[in-house]
Amino acid sequence: MYQYTEFDRQFVRARAAQHRDQLERNLAGTLSDDEFRPLRLQNGWYIQRYAPMLRVAVPYGELSSAQLRVLARIAREYDHPSKEVFDKAIGTQATWGTTHLPVGYGHFTTRQNVQFNWIPLVKSADVMDLLATVNMHGIQTSGNCIRNITSDELAGVAPDEIADPRPFAEIMRQWSTLHPEFAFLPRKFKIAITGATEDRAAVSWHDVGLHLIKNDAGELGFKVLVGGGMGRTPITGTVIREFLPWNQIMNYLEAVVRVYNRWGRRDNLYKARIKILVKAEGQRYVDEVEAEYQEILTRDGAPHTIPQAELDRVTACFVPPALVERAQAATKTVAIPPERQKDYDRWLQQNVALHKNPALRCVTLSYKRLGQAPGDADADQLDTAAALADEFSAGEVRVTHDQNLLLPWVRAEDLPALWVAASHAGLARSNVRLLTDMIACPGGDFCALANARSIPIAAAITERYQDMDELHDLGEIDLHISGCINSCGHHHSGHIGILGVDKDGKEWYQVSLGGSDGSALSGAAVAGKVVGPSFTALEVPGVIEALLDTFRQHRLGSETFIDCVKRVGFDTFKAAANSARLADKKEDLHAMPKADGYAKDAQEA
Repeated sequence: MYQYTEFDRQFVRARAAQHRDQLERNLAGTLSDDEFRPLRLQNGWYIQRYAPMLRVAVPYGELSSAQLRVLARIAREYDHPSKEVFDKAIGTQATWGTTHLPVGYGHFTTRQNVQFNWIPLVKSADVMDLLATVNMHGIQTSGNCIRNITSDELAGVAPDEIADPRPFAEIMRQWSTLHPEFAFLPRKFKIAITGATEDRAAVSWHDVGLHLIKNDAGELGFKVLVGGGMGRTPITGTVIREFLPWNQIMNYLEAVVRVYNRWGRRDNLYKARIKILVKAEGQRYVDEVEAEYQEILTRDGAPHTIPQAELDRVTACFVPPALVERAQAATKTVAIPPERQKDYDRWLQQNVALHKNPALRCVTLSYKRLGQAPGDADADQLDTAAALADEFSAGEVRVTHDQNLLLPWVRAEDLPALWVAASHAGLARSNVRLLTDMIACPGGDFCALANARSIPIAAAITERYQDMDELHDLGEIDLHISGCINSCGHHHSGHIGILGVDKDGKEWYQVSLGGSDGSALSGAAVAGKVVGPSFTALEVPGVIEALLDTFRQHRLGSETFIDCVKRVGFDTFKAAANSARLADKKEDLHAMPKADGYAKDAQEA
């Protein structure tokens, strides 16, 4: 993984010190809340429904075991509200139908970051200092700026990789961090990059999506997509450059963001994203980007052209681990009991991926299980992941787009020992890419923007589908859940999408079908279609069951769910979903608690 330089370390420590100064002035009353808000946001500190939320940046998803242990310490020592705050939260939740609010957890997000939901703001500077000890921070994980740059969790190790995207992602991170021209864009701005033939980074759903390719002459470059995004208006990115030489990518990005910064809507929060500008202007936007790019090349002197020496320097910071011999007990004394062989084989099938080094494997630890929200990990589980990374993956993990952790450097002969250790930790469930490996945002239990809760819906579906024989028979299905139209749970790209909506102050859920993130399984990126009027929470598990029963009835051989939906047609599945409606809905409707303060302020979005 990337080896931080002394400059990097000093920069992160200086940013933490700056946050401490701003916090102290805010607490002393010399820096108003309105003045402090954009400053704390660009360090990753939101105000949520009940308490502050910290979003920690994990550039392109890479974490070391040392960083995991610091995250575990934050969960254990800091992710706890005061009794007054927690009692108020529990009281509000009780009127809403639930009394469970987990504390002491980290949460893996679809953008490969880590979030904490309960850290008191008065302790935020101490947390930033602690993060800085392992080169971590929350810089630009919020605010109207260029956010954390994401990538394929298999970046640098994928067998189908054309080129490693991480050095380019790192150059972009350095360019975009505290960029003076792009610190206050019309809205947040998200970039994803992949270097593999298969898109595992959902690049079409980003403000800018970058796909490393080679042209007919064998030259390396980028296919550039602009204007993707979910939210109220789901739009997949438009290809504005089929091929851009790799060394020009920063000059071109400068042009893309400059034109957006110049013309993006600032008078309307809902029309401020670049996707609206690209959709409205079409070729005119593309032409202006090209004109700005030529100005950068000819008048400005192409300041961001990447020299080969610079790419080589950054690439050299991604040092493959020296996989030293481990203790014999960790590799050669572990035998799989005959009665567990089926479980182990399924784990190999679902949780283990090939590596570009034939002697190695990539292994996903599943954070989708009963009793915890998708992507949640308590302090002990974070420490356990660090220990597994040290023993089996050269001290490195990756946060995946699907809210799991991946070990990228596992020796093939270590797989039995790893499976046993992960099983003891509850992290070896062989449900990766199956129905219960769902994406879900924290929803209304934590987020002040949410219209409905996501976690109880995820829990109800997970509880219903615990039989591993049934899950494996159903095959690979993308189920995505969002608590509001902001789409943090990426419901638009789910084979089955669930969206929490507000109807007269009550919780309802809209169901969509046929979405795709652009992966090989799902096909070209597309937004799912809504099956009809929304459902109550009590109806949702029945809707899922009706959809899956319809799949079983019409499936041909080992056909996947998404392929069956495409072949049979949307209307058949739509009818099945609507047949699951209940006559009496009254007892299942809950009113959303209203958030105090400025949590619904545009900047907090």
